[in-house]
Amino acid sequence: MNFAETFKFVIDLVSVFLLALGIKGLSKVRSAREANQLAAFAMLLAVVGLLINSAITIGISFNAFIWIILGSAIGGLLGLVTAQRVPMTAMPETVALFNGCGGMSSLLVAIAVSLFPDGMAYGDSQRGLVEIISIVVSVFVGAITFSGSIIAMAKLQGWLSTPIWTQSKIRHLVNIIFAVFSLVGAFELLITGQSGLWLLVFGSGLLGIGVTLPIGGADMPVVISLLNSYSGVAASAAGFVVGSQLLIVAGAMVGAAGLILTQVMCNGMNRSLVSVLFGGALGDSNTSLGSGDSEYLNITNCSVEECALTLETAERVVVVPGYGLAVAQAQHTLREVTRVLESGGIEVNYAIHPVAGRMPGHMNVLLAEADVPYEQLKEMDTINPEFPATDVVLVLGANDVVNPQAKNDSSSPLYGMPVLDVHEARTVFVIKRGMSAGYSGIKNDLFEMANTSMVFGDAKKVLGDLLVELKELGVGRKL
Repeated sequence: MNFAETFKFVIDLVSVFLLALGIKGLSKVRSAREANQLAAFAMLLAVVGLLINSAITIGISFNAFIWIILGSAIGGLLGLVTAQRVPMTAMPETVALFNGCGGMSSLLVAIAVSLFPDGMAYGDSQRGLVEIISIVVSVFVGAITFSGSIIAMAKLQGWLSTPIWTQSKIRHLVNIIFAVFSLVGAFELLITGQSGLWLLVFGSGLLGIGVTLPIGGADMPVVISLLNSYSGVAASAAGFVVGSQLLIVAGAMVGAAGLILTQVMCNGMNRSLVSVLFGGALGDSNTSLGSGDSEYLNITNCSVEECALTLETAERVVVVPGYGLAVAQAQHTLREVTRVLESGGIEVNYAIHPVAGRMPGHMNVLLAEADVPYEQLKEMDTINPEFPATDVVLVLGANDVVNPQAKNDSSSPLYGMPVLDVHEARTVFVIKRGMSAGYSGIKNDLFEMANTSMVFGDAKKVLGDLLVELKELGVGRKL
C-alpha cells in the first residue's frame, strides 16, 4: 500500500468513525447540536481527503479545482441561508428538499458513469456485474428519492393538493405501469450497459411521483423519513459505482438510521408502512369518525384569568407542545411563563410525543431554541404515569396525540395509537385557535371532558396574556 492509498484509508476510517459518533449523538437532545456539527465535520474531512488523494493519484487540473471550489461555495452559501431563514414550522419540507438533493446527486453520478465509463472505478468501459447493478440501483432509488421528495415538499408547503383520482384504486394501476417502465429500462441497462438508461430514469421518477402524490399530511412525515432512508441507499449504491468505500459505509448508515426512524414514527402513529404507502392518509374522506358525532356539544370555555388563577394554586404543571405552538412561534413566550411558575415553586415539565409537530424531534428543537432545560423534556413513556398526580396540563396546539379515543374507542381510526394521557390530570387547559380537527380529521373527546377547559386564541397572544396575569397575581414573588 503506497502513501496515497494509506492516506485515503486513514481519512476514510476517521470520517466514518466521526460520522457514526455524530449519528449516535443525534439520538439525545442534549448532544444533538454538537453531534450534528461533528457529522458535518466528518463529511468535510472526507471531501477534503478525497480531493487531496485525487490530486496525488490522478491529478486534477486547475480548471477542475475552480469548478469544485465554485460549486462548493454556492452550495455552502445556499445551505447557510436556508439554515438561518427557514422557520421551524417549515423544517419538514426543508428536510424533504435536502433528501431530494441527495437523491439527485446519486442519480447524476450514476448517469455520468453510465454515459462516460472511461476512467471510473473499473478503469475502462468493460463493466462488471456489480458495477452495472450498482448503476441501476443508484438511478432507480435516486430518481424515486428526488421526485418523491419534491412532491412531499410541495404538498407540505401547500403548493400542491392531492388530486381526487389518486384516492381511487386506479393509482395502483398507474404506479404498476411506471414500475414496468423502470423494470424494462433496468433490464436493458443490465444487458447493454447503456441502452435503457433514460427509460429507467423516466419510469423511476414518475414512480416516485405516483407513490408520494396520494399520501396526505398525516402520513407525510413518515414518507419523508422513508425518503431520507432512500437517499442513503442511493448514496451507498453510488459508492459502489465510483468505488468509494467511504460513500458505501456512510450511505448505509444513513439508510439504516432512516429506516429505524420510519419504524419509530409508524409505531408512534399506530400505522404500518404498507398502509401509509398504499392505503392513503388518516384523513381520507372515507375514514370513520369514531364514536359519537363530529360536533362538540359540551365544551367548557374559560378566560386567561381563570387559567392563571388555577395555575397559581398548582404544585405540578405539565406542558404539552404541539404544531400550533410552532406555527405561532410562541416557544419563547412559553418559556417566560414557565420561568414565572418555577420561580413560584411550581414544578414544570414538558410532555413530548414521538410525532408531535411534523417530524420526530420537532418539539425538542423548538423548545431548545427557548433554552428549556433538557431534563424537563419528558418522553411519552416517562410522563404518562405522572399525569394522575399532575395538577394542571397546558395543551398548546396539540390534537390527535392527546385524544383519548386512541385508548377508549375501538371504532376510532386512532385506536391503538400511543397518546399522552393528559385526561388523567386534575385540570386540563387546551389553548387552541378554534375547534378544527387534527390531521386525523376526527373530533377530540378530550375537549368535552369535565376536567378540560378551552382557552381560544393564538398561542403566543394567550401565553403573553397569561404571563401578565401571573405576574399581577405575584406568582413569581412567592419565594
